[in-house]
Amino acid sequence: MKPTIATVRPAHKLLTSTDYDVVIVGAGSAGLSAALILGRSMRRVLVCDAGAPRNVTSPAVQGFFTRDCTAPEELLRIGRSQLTPYESVEVRELRVTSITKENGHFRVEADTESNRTTVVTARKVILATGVEDELPPLDGMREFWGRGVLHCPYCHGWEVRNQPLAVYGRGKTVTGLALLVSRWSSHITVCTDGPGHLTNNARRRLRQQGIAVREECVQRLVGNPDGMLRCVEFETGEPLECHALFLHAPQHQRASFAKQLGCRFTKKGAVWVDKKQQTSVTGLYAAGDLTPGQQQAIMAAADGSKAGIVINEQLTREECPK
Repeated sequence: MKPTIATVRPAHKLLTSTDYDVVIVGAGSAGLSAALILGRSMRRVLVCDAGAPRNVTSPAVQGFFTRDCTAPEELLRIGRSQLTPYESVEVRELRVTSITKENGHFRVEADTESNRTTVVTARKVILATGVEDELPPLDGMREFWGRGVLHCPYCHGWEVRNQPLAVYGRGKTVTGLALLVSRWSSHITVCTDGPGHLTNNARRRLRQQGIAVREECVQRLVGNPDGMLRCVEFETGEPLECHALFLHAPQHQRASFAKQLGCRFTKKGAVWVDKKQQTSVTGLYAAGDLTPGQQQAIMAAADGSKAGIVINEQLTREECPK
């Protein structure tokens, strides 16, 4: 009997025998997007999902084409559900503990939900593990993170437009962010939490845009009963009423696999990748916030899609040598 189209499989001879063509570590926008492309390419894929994404505290993902203002958990639910038709893709609750490269492929060790260890092999690996934000150790910073304390005006500026806003930080970083945020509101105050290390030129530019500067030490952030931010309290002086506070928080890699495998990093601590999303380790790719560039869910998804296409074409070249 002639097989149906759905059961026709490519007859490539694999160069190495592995459990999967690709293991994807991380099931956020980047990881699920890569899995979708690879599933549609009929590749054997394992997606390791180890928990909540970076934007879990945010009420919605904004600026995502066709999914604007979708709750983060709902966006990922849709992404996972749309992998269902692709039988070669598995999404499992696995916490990866080790990745090593041996004999031209990767060995991935992970713990299951029941704390059992499982080991799989793959021809390629995509790291989509993201980053963690290092928030200042002030009362209220963590509690209001994602709602009243915000990192990206492109993601959240529209929701707090024309409201009194604070921008936290010092030096060039806070100057640039405050000037950017002023696009969404004319009621901006920079809070430097002590000496701001602002140049005369920076102060002039802020003053020209009507942006006030307060250099008192911050004591805490205070919210309303509905859980939203109400004001910034200082050690001295009057509280600053504000609807939201923006800051550029330092970040660090959420997982150490890239370092363990000897990957190259940028000066800012991001995992270096070439224009094809490959790290400095052959066969190891990275996508999403752990790599350089702007950090938005839609851009992470684009990175994942690119990585999926590049990997499928690389695997095809390996299977079909000249």
